[in-house]
Amino acid sequence: MTSKDFGELEAAGFSGTAPLFPLPNAVLFPQIVQPLHIFEDRYRAMTADALNGERVLAMALLQSGWEASAEQNDIPIHPVVCLGRITLDQQLEDGRYMLLVRGISRARVVSEDTTSRPYRIGQLELLEDRYPQDPMIDRKARRDELLDLFYELYPGDASHQTVQPFLERELGLGALCDLLAYVSHLPAERAAAVLAELNVDARSDLVLDEMRTRLRSQTARERSEPFPPDFSVN
Repeated sequence: MTSKDFGELEAAGFSGTAPLFPLPNAVLFPQIVQPLHIFEDRYRAMTADALNGERVLAMALLQSGWEASAEQNDIPIHPVVCLGRITLDQQLEDGRYMLLVRGISRARVVSEDTTSRPYRIGQLELLEDRYPQDPMIDRKARRDELLDLFYELYPGDASHQTVQPFLERELGLGALCDLLAYVSHLPAERAAAVLAELNVDARSDLVLDEMRTRLRSQTARERSEPFPPDFSVN
């Protein structure tokens, strides 16, 4: 099963409406599993409703300026969100929830219902990856370049254990970009730009540029460090 088939299967039967869970610094991607700790009363209500319904929620990133407001229901969110399905849930004795949410599909918030519940609810349009008929890039070469950069940036890192199982099965360029954006811990605004880009060739440009920038910074930092290092005074 390809990543596209997986997404379509998971989203099959979706009603088109989902609770919005706005966060200031986290972006979910399709096929990625994200742990969530739910403690605010309104989001406990959101979780209870989701578990009694389709078990879905849409993770949204708050737009810049959220710090100035104490009421998240009034803060604009990035219009492209990730619809996720709750795959594992545990309610603690004090009412908090521990969740695992798996990303299903990109989605655009078409409208919001802010009156019926204490949390935000969105009418969503599911979005698919777009592969231009006339490729902007050599996709196989781009895939190889992204992986080479990743392994150069994070040699021996635990992130390899996250990536490797996906590389052992069929994984399209779009899904690979999502995975690398997630495990590379991109700043939230840059991750949101990757999520919002439906053109897979252009999305790969964003991820490639970010990884090249990081590698240049890492190389410059290593060159500025003295070698051999100074002896410790201890």
